[in-house]
Amino acid sequence: MPTPSAQRALSILRDGSQFQWYVIPIFVLVMYVYACEIERRNWNLVFAGLMLWTTDWFFEILNSFVFHFTNYTPLWGAPGKTAYLPLIGLNIEICLNFAILGIVFAKMLPPDKSLKVLGVPNRPFFAVVYAIICVFIEILLNSVNALTWDYSWWNARAPWLIFLVAYLPLVSSSIWVYDMKTVRRKIVTVVTLLGLDVVCLVVFGALLKWI
Repeated sequence: MPTPSAQRALSILRDGSQFQWYVIPIFVLVMYVYACEIERRNWNLVFAGLMLWTTDWFFEILNSFVFHFTNYTPLWGAPGKTAYLPLIGLNIEICLNFAILGIVFAKMLPPDKSLKVLGVPNRPFFAVVYAIICVFIEILLNSVNALTWDYSWWNARAPWLIFLVAYLPLVSSSIWVYDMKTVRRKIVTVVTLLGLDVVCLVVFGALLKWI
């Protein structure tokens, strides 16, 4: 049987009546960020941002599968106030945040990939730092019930699992695409994952109603 937090999330899942107008200006600001980087032809930043966003969608789909197959609770849920909840653990505010988070992180990467920070190669170093920041923010969100964790092994008392399973791969995927040598490789990688996301949403969401 679903947990109370999962039931609350299900009660507003893809409920259009939740819409709030603040989503529109935030969406426009996200588009402005991408427009600025495209204007400057900063393709590394553009695809770093898109990769983090598409990877997050993939993780959110997997999270929805957890709920479907357990009928208990997802690893993380988002039953709080939102303008729209497309997936049980993903609201529109999180979605728009992750749309530009990869760009923010990539902008802070040193141009020199060989540079070391505290004796550590800078890419792994910053991947770890960024992931730790994300986990810390999630803990804050959980503390105010904006983000819920119901499993005893997936919560603030075991942040290392959230770090290793969720955020380190998420951030690393963005940095990986950022450092790809050709724009073609970036496009192929991002479009392939985006295509997988779309197929999963159509098959397991629209058709099978699993997520």
